[in-house]
Amino acid sequence: MARRFGVTRYPALFVGEVLVAKPKDFGFYGKGEGAGDGRYTPFQSAESHQRLQDDLRRMIRLALAGGSVAPGAPVDATTAEPETLPDFEFQTLDGAKLTRADLAGKVVIVEFWATWCPPCRSTLGFLEHLRAELGDRVIVLAAAVESDEADAKAIAATATHLRFGLATPEIARSFGDVSALPTLHVFGPDGLRLASHFGASPTLHRDVESAVRAALGIPADKR
Repeated sequence: MARRFGVTRYPALFVGEVLVAKPKDFGFYGKGEGAGDGRYTPFQSAESHQRLQDDLRRMIRLALAGGSVAPGAPVDATTAEPETLPDFEFQTLDGAKLTRADLAGKVVIVEFWATWCPPCRSTLGFLEHLRAELGDRVIVLAAAVESDEADAKAIAATATHLRFGLATPEIARSFGDVSALPTLHVFGPDGLRLASHFGASPTLHRDVESAVRAALGIPADKR
């Protein structure tokens, strides 16, 4: 799993197909790269320990549920996902701004990814092909987490049907925070959440495509 996600140092925590934490999250091996600003730093603090425990509980529950959360599924304070498309502002890498109002009537896919995460890039490639096939009724927002803007732009140049931007803390919080990569949410034309997926499960692409086609009224076997 570490090789799959491009993690070359430890500690790293995985729950099933989900990368929950890597060395930088604990403030390790981050000299010159934002050392001390990881999700669980300073790790000596009780608050950081509690955050890690909450994230692990959340990911274990999700793994037991198959790696996804459907609308109406039981949730608690550590597993709640947005039931409707949040009211947010997304700035693309080319400077354009998108809001919830701009996405009304569309199937909206939001993927939180990172340039250093190979499974995330695989899913971006899948989403690029899906969006190219289904057209303007689908909007894909690709929000890069902990990624250099120049690296994100290089990848964005290979997927011209997606809207790329950097994931600000405000955007991450509006979607229930991001404690796993990739994290992917699907919303229907009415703004209601159809599904949320965490990690790169073997059925991720198939499940997302099925949800999108159903929302658009396109039979799964009609290409």
